[in-house]
Amino acid sequence: MNIDPILRSVVAVRSSIPEDAFTAETLGTVREGSGVVIRDNGLVLTIGYLITEAEEVWLTTQDGRVVPAHPLAYDQESGFGLVQALGVLNAPAVDFGDAAAARPGDPVVLADGIGEFVQANIVARQEFAGYWEYLLDEAIFTAPAHPAWGGAALIGADGKLLGIGSLRLQMSQDGEVADINMVVPIDLLPPILDDLLNRGQVNKPPRPWLGAFSAESNSGVVVMSVAEGGPAAQAGLRQGDIISEIRDEEVDGLADFYRKLWSSGPAGAEIPMRILRNGREAWLRVKSADRNSFLRKPQLQ
Repeated sequence: MNIDPILRSVVAVRSSIPEDAFTAETLGTVREGSGVVIRDNGLVLTIGYLITEAEEVWLTTQDGRVVPAHPLAYDQESGFGLVQALGVLNAPAVDFGDAAAARPGDPVVLADGIGEFVQANIVARQEFAGYWEYLLDEAIFTAPAHPAWGGAALIGADGKLLGIGSLRLQMSQDGEVADINMVVPIDLLPPILDDLLNRGQVNKPPRPWLGAFSAESNSGVVVMSVAEGGPAAQAGLRQGDIISEIRDEEVDGLADFYRKLWSSGPAGAEIPMRILRNGREAWLRVKSADRNSFLRKPQLQ
C-alpha cells in the first residue's frame, strides 16, 4: 500500500477546554491527537474525548497549515467525535472500509496527524468494556502500538478507513506483555452520521449514566472513583464499593453491568443496586442522568 496519499487526509487536532468544564480535570484543558478527513467539505472524524467541551479546535495539515475548526458532535456510545474545518484543508476524503470483514492477522497501518505511522496487524476483534461506562461489542485491537493513538486513522490494505484510534493497552500472551491499540470500528459511524451532523447527537433517548469509574472484580464490579457531582456521588456510592447486583440481578463483570444498567430505561431511571462495603452489604438507589447534561455543548452552525 502507498501510504503517502492517505497521510494527506490525516490531520493533527488540538483543542482548548475551559478550566471549569466537567471533563477538564480528568481529560485536561489542552488535548492533542489526530483526525481523518471523511468528506471533501472538511468534515473530520476523530475520537470524541479530544473535543469534548472544546471552545477552540485547530487542525494542522500535513503541509503545516493551521486551520480553525468547530466541534460538531461527540457520540458517547461509539466514542466518535466530529469536527468541521472552517477553512480549506486541501485534503481528500478517505473512503470507508468494511471493518466487520477485518480479521486477526490482517495487515493495517495506524497513521497520525504529523505524518507518523505504524505498520501493524490486527491481533483481536472482541468486546471492550471501558471503566468510564463505555462498551463496544467488537473493538479492533492492533499491534505493535502507535505511540500517538488518539484519533489516529486505521487504514486497511485496500487504503480504506477501518477505524479511529482510541486507547493504548497491554496484552499478555505466552508470558509476554505487548502494547496494543484499541480502535473504534468505522462501521459504527454510518448509521448515526446524519443525526450527528443535523442534531449534534443521535436521535434516541440517552442512556442512563451513573458517573462511576469501575473495574471488574471477582465478586462483581468495584468502584474506583466517582465523578464529582454525578449521580453515583449524590447517591453515596464510594471508592472501593463492590457492586454485586443491579435491579435484583447478579452482576457478571463490567460489560454485563453496563448492559443491565442501560436496559433499565432512559436517562433519569432509578437504579437499585446491592453493594458490598467494608465487608457489609447495603442497598443504594441511584437516580441516573444524561451524561451530556453535565457537558458544555458544541453550538450547531
